[in-house]
Amino acid sequence: MAGDKQFGISRVEQDKIVRRAQMREQLQREYLRQITDPHRHGKAEGGYVFDPAIQRFLSMKATGYATFKPTVGNFTRWFLTTVFPIAVVFLFFNTRRNEFERKCRSGEITYKDRDFKFN
Repeated sequence: MAGDKQFGISRVEQDKIVRRAQMREQLQREYLRQITDPHRHGKAEGGYVFDPAIQRFLSMKATGYATFKPTVGNFTRWFLTTVFPIAVVFLFFNTRRNEFERKCRSGEITYKDRDFKFN
């Protein structure tokens, strides 16, 4: 029983890992063979290798708006990543600028003490 497990996984899992690594290596070799084939253009196949996974990804990106469902979660995510940061930055700088403007107009900061002035 103790000999069946190595690295904390069973022999079946080890075999699966080895098979996946071999398959990945085989697919990489095939891709490199196709991409570096000097006779590819003579066969009128074009200048790229068709990869179904990349095609699925690009198709998903192209049809994302057609399959979009507006939900509360989507709106919250959009609001927190776009509107909220802009509003926070605007409020921060606007209050600082208004405070500085108020101090300048009331005379708390003299003209000679200001950082940005015309000489």
